[in-house]
Amino acid sequence: MDQTRIAPPSPETHAAARERLAGLATPSGALGRVGELGAWLAAAQGEVRPRPVTDVRLVVFAGDHGVAAHGVSAYPPAVTEAMVRTIVSGRAGVSALARAHGVEVSVVDVAVDADLADLPAEVTARKVRRGSGAIHLADALTAEEAGRAVALGAEVARELVDGGAQLLMTGDLGIGNTTPAAALVAAVLHLPADEVTGRGTGVDDAGWTRKRDVVATALKRVAGRDLDPVGLLTALGSADLAATTGFLAEASRLGVPVVLDGLISVACALVAEALAPGARTWWVAGHRSTEPAQGHALDALGLEPLLDLGMRLGEGSGAVAALPVLRSGIAVLRDVALLSEVLPA
Repeated sequence: MDQTRIAPPSPETHAAARERLAGLATPSGALGRVGELGAWLAAAQGEVRPRPVTDVRLVVFAGDHGVAAHGVSAYPPAVTEAMVRTIVSGRAGVSALARAHGVEVSVVDVAVDADLADLPAEVTARKVRRGSGAIHLADALTAEEAGRAVALGAEVARELVDGGAQLLMTGDLGIGNTTPAAALVAAVLHLPADEVTGRGTGVDDAGWTRKRDVVATALKRVAGRDLDPVGLLTALGSADLAATTGFLAEASRLGVPVVLDGLISVACALVAEALAPGARTWWVAGHRSTEPAQGHALDALGLEPLLDLGMRLGEGSGAVAALPVLRSGIAVLRDVALLSEVLPA
């Protein structure tokens, strides 16, 4: 993919929106981050009074992970297939949140280790492979598969933007996926396994130790390799994480803002920023998850989450839950009177 540096949302519009914000009939700074988000969205749209965000799309990239067979998760790999079907039926956790906030959800089977041929083609037609390699034993993907998955994610982003999406969100689905995500964060930021390993779906102490050891062994296995962004995804990621990375990079190239979710999307964002420098200026962090690796990645990206509610569901749920805050930012810049309009002449 083209690694030309991505221009940020319009600095001129951002400055004008902040000037409008300062002139509103509210005490200086009283709107806090809500006002700042409104100015950021104004810059992304190129309009000082931003348009309401009515077309919001969430894509859940699904895949299985070889490490799930090595005791790193509290749930068996079969749950991935079951949850893909649950999202398709509209009965998953994120489905309920999305209905409440007017978000269109789609799920893409990138690497689920199951035959989902009975599901609609929009779910299954882009599958790269079934599962991924156990990263402490072998590379997750071949270089060709990683490149294909990155291109797949970019293609999905283009299709949604061409279809009118004003705001995008990323979601994840795959038992064991916090392990490769933690490994990616550790590799990019040169952190030890202890500092990035969390409890994922809720593993006990023994499970955490196994998970930490898998991450440590994976990092040791690739030590000394000169890995570019796609090489990192090949060695330590998975096809679904690679697709998310391509999606994030392409959305930024297209000038469409993205709300990130938990560890998976933020780990992919870290790689996407390396793949497409400057992409981070088009992203906002929806929430702070309970995974330590997410905090390290957010700090590196310079992103402060909008919500901190102890969520760790994934699926894009934290991004969707943050949407009302973003819409509030738009509302105040559009609809609050200027102080000059309310003061007597």
